[in-house]
This record gives sequence, structure tokens and C-alpha cells, in this order.
Amino acid sequence: MEKIKCDCGHLNPYGTIICEACGKPIQEESPDKLLNMRYEGTARRSQTYNANAVDKIWNFFSSVKVGVWLIVITLIASAVGTIFPQQMYIPTSEATDPAAYYEKEYGFLGELYYVLGFHNLYSSWWFVLLLGLIGVSITVASIDRGIPLFRSLRNQRVAKHDNFLKKQRIFAATKRPEDEEQFMEEVLFRLKEKRYRVRREGNSILAEKGRFSRWGPYVNHIGLIIFLLGAMLRIVPGMYLDEDMWIREGETKAIKGTDQEYYLKHDKFTYEVYDNKEERFSDALNRVQQPVPKNYQSDVVLYKAGEKLPGAKPELSKVKDYAIQVNKPLDFDGYSLYQVDYRQEMSAMHFQFQESETDKEIGSFSVDLQEPKEEYDLGNGNRVELQGYYPDFYFDSETKKPSTKTNVPNNPAFIFKMFTPETPDGEVAFIAIRQNLDPSGENQYKIAFDGVDTEFITGLTVKKDYTLPIIFIGGIIFMLGVVQGLYWNHRRVWLKVKDEEVWMAAHTNKNWHGIKRELDDITAKLDINKLNDQQEQKDKA
Repeated sequence: MEKIKCDCGHLNPYGTIICEACGKPIQEESPDKLLNMRYEGTARRSQTYNANAVDKIWNFFSSVKVGVWLIVITLIASAVGTIFPQQMYIPTSEATDPAAYYEKEYGFLGELYYVLGFHNLYSSWWFVLLLGLIGVSITVASIDRGIPLFRSLRNQRVAKHDNFLKKQRIFAATKRPEDEEQFMEEVLFRLKEKRYRVRREGNSILAEKGRFSRWGPYVNHIGLIIFLLGAMLRIVPGMYLDEDMWIREGETKAIKGTDQEYYLKHDKFTYEVYDNKEERFSDALNRVQQPVPKNYQSDVVLYKAGEKLPGAKPELSKVKDYAIQVNKPLDFDGYSLYQVDYRQEMSAMHFQFQESETDKEIGSFSVDLQEPKEEYDLGNGNRVELQGYYPDFYFDSETKKPSTKTNVPNNPAFIFKMFTPETPDGEVAFIAIRQNLDPSGENQYKIAFDGVDTEFITGLTVKKDYTLPIIFIGGIIFMLGVVQGLYWNHRRVWLKVKDEEVWMAAHTNKNWHGIKRELDDITAKLDINKLNDQQEQKDKA
């Protein structure tokens, strides 16, 4: 579309309301109506073009209402995400099948919660898309308003059109002084005294200060965009990691999220409690009446894997020994291992093979609960076969068969078949905690529980966050923008000696009472008429 040429000779983009140079209103309106100084009356793309699909998309995202609604929807989604716990907070034993956990605990709402992705809200594709749309809205709105504002402020002239001055909110006309030059010099002095930057062209003056505050909202927007970018980068592989891992004493295991580059060996777990006799805490400890943990500590060895052939075990080279404690993580290569939990599990169960009637021991064997054998040879032709193992036993009422909830040995149960020279066909026994069942009721032999070994398993969280500096920088920039726009304001004063009068007008983007008080002090020292707040007079009328 063609540009609009003002009487002053300046070419204004199509849609401009006020000439960017002299301030003359492009479209004459009611003489009593004040100028709309929003964005200096410049042409905004969203209010000028609406011809094709690109224009419509641009206009959609430049709307403040659209941006607000996107933020509201995101806030509502964040609130809904707190109704049920996020997946990272559900019991570790249920983490292998979160869908079943949410359905079991919360019914249909829990199932819907999982299906819609609220269980991992902040990494779900639609939540990240919402953040991206907010970023697009902020960017488009900033460009749509910021570039015309910059162009208008850069192009403004000292001498302004009469209608520009008369239609400012703060305006006054006073009698022209006899000594014009001395008066202009005193005006310059008084304005500089108030820390205005002053420009003079002939019989016109433009005084300005605090222009940088106009960019406060745009600095906010830059900070928000960087902040949102940091949050969105958390779904990019390698940028953010937050994984839980469990490792037994004596076990060597690849560290989650390191692509099997690093391994960890758990040497020993230390669990200490406070002594009730300790004077400093004795009163508090006696009131609690139960052990209070003093220290959780995992003594570990960090290894780095060398190059390996497919299917072969990697060669591990020791990196360092470390004692991981709460708030004292193991840091390496951008990763951090935090001590977050522990548990004590059964590692092995011991059994005796006995005669049913006399309880005479024929032999004994032990079952490794992590890697149980299929057969145990007791000598003299006696042996036991493991025909069923249920680490976390429960009886399935639908199938009418024993089953297991998890692979963790919380409640182990076994089906053994016992063979002896006297019973070559074998006898079946079902063994569980406090249960020793003979399905046939005619077994000559039985298996009796003879003890259990336990071991500590430490719970660690593997963290890696390259997005935190980006989020931190975005937050700092945002706060700088808040301070910039909140504690300063853009003030301008125009003065023009015209015929037998002196015209004086002023504008600010906020705090009208502040600029009015400042100008009242200047006019009093110049001994000229006070400036009137024309909007205030209209409101009173």
C-alpha cells in the first residue's frame, strides 16, 4: 500500500494516525478530541494489513487477548496437573506401569489423567506446544508494536504541528515575552535543571527524558521468550535429565541417561540415627519416640566405560570414589547423583528339606531372590526343582492362580517340587511367608523356612540440567525490564513561540500527576501560565 506524505514532507507508512515527524494528525477528527498517543500513532502491521493468510496469522498472534488466553489456558493446565501426583512422585514399585497405577488409585479420572498426559505434564507435547505458542504471541506482539514505536521516536522533530500541541493532554498558552531570546535561554536552563535532554530549533524546544523506560515491556518480553525457550529445551535429549535409579550393595550398574558411558558400583550403604542420650536433641528425640535418621550415605565408585564391541561387556576404568549424602551429590561431566531414598530388601531365603512326620533335616539350600536357580541338588539322590517364583505374591481372583505385583521381592512365594529316592515322581509344596501348603495332603517331605538375608538398596536421582542457566538469564532480563518500566517514565515537553503567544505541551506514558507537579515548578519560576490537564477538565465537565 502507498505511503502517506505529510505536509512537512515526511513519508508515513499506510495506516499512520499521527505524522512520525511533525505530529500532524493524518485524519482530522473533532477539534476537542485529544490525540491518541498510543505507540505514537504509528502504523501497526496488525491494524493495517488483512489480505492473506500470513496477515491473518500475524494479526491473530499480535492480539493481546490471544496472548492472555494462552497464558490462562497454560495456568489452568498447570493447576489440573496438581490434582493427582506427577509420575515422578508415585511409588517406585508402581513406576513400571504408571497407567495401571493411576487407574487403580483414582479410577476413571486417573485413567483420563494419564491418557491426556497430565502425569508428565511439563514434558507433554501439548504443554510444550502451549509454551511455544505463548512465545510466538509475545514475539509477534513485540515486533508489531516495537518497530513502529522505535521508528516514530527516532524520527520525531523538535518543531511540532500546531494541532499536535493543542491536542496533547497537558497544554497551556501564555503571552509572548518581550525578550524572546532571554526567555528561551531560561526555559532551556530550567528544563536541564530537571535533567531533561533538550533540543532547540529556532523558536521551538523539545525536552525529553526517560525514553529508555518505553522499552521496559519489550525487555520483559525478551526475558520471557528466553525463559520459555529454556523450559522448552527440557524435552531436547541431552539438555535435561531427571531419572531415578536403584542399586544394591555390591552391584555395578550403568547410570541412567549416560548412554552406558558411566557406571556406578555401590560398595556400602550407611544408615545412622540420632542417639537419644545426645544432650542437644534429647528432649525432641524423646518426644518423637522413634528413631530419627541422622545420615543416609552411599559409598560408591564411579567408572567410565571404554570402547566395546557389540554384545561385549565394557572395560571400566575407575574415575573416583565418593560418599553420596543428602545434599552432597556426586558431580561428574555435567551430571549430579543425589541421595534421595533407600530401602532394605530380602536378598536370599534359606530353607531346610525335612521329613514331614519327624522334621528330620535331610538337606538345606538357599534361593537367591534376584537370580533363583531352577534346581537345587541336596545329595544322596535328593533334589528340589523351583517350578514357580512370585517375588511380590498375591492370589489373582480372576485367573484363580498365584501371581506377582512387581519384580521386587517384597512378599516372595515359591512352588517347589521335591524328589527323593522314595518319591521319584516328586511332591509339590507351596511356600510363602507364614505359609507352607501341601496341596495333596499326603507329602512325605516338606520344606521349612530357615532364615533370610537382607541388603540395603540405595535410591539415587540422576540430574543434568543445561537449561537452568538459560532460564536464570531469562528471569534476570525479565526483572530488569520490570524495574526499567516501573520506576521510570518517558516525559516530553514541547515549547513553541507562536505569534503573540507561547505554547507549551507535555506528554508522559504514565504518572501524569508527577509530570504536572514538575512542570508547575518550572512555570512558576518562568512566571508563565500553568499547564492544564485537559483530560481532567473534560472528566469534571
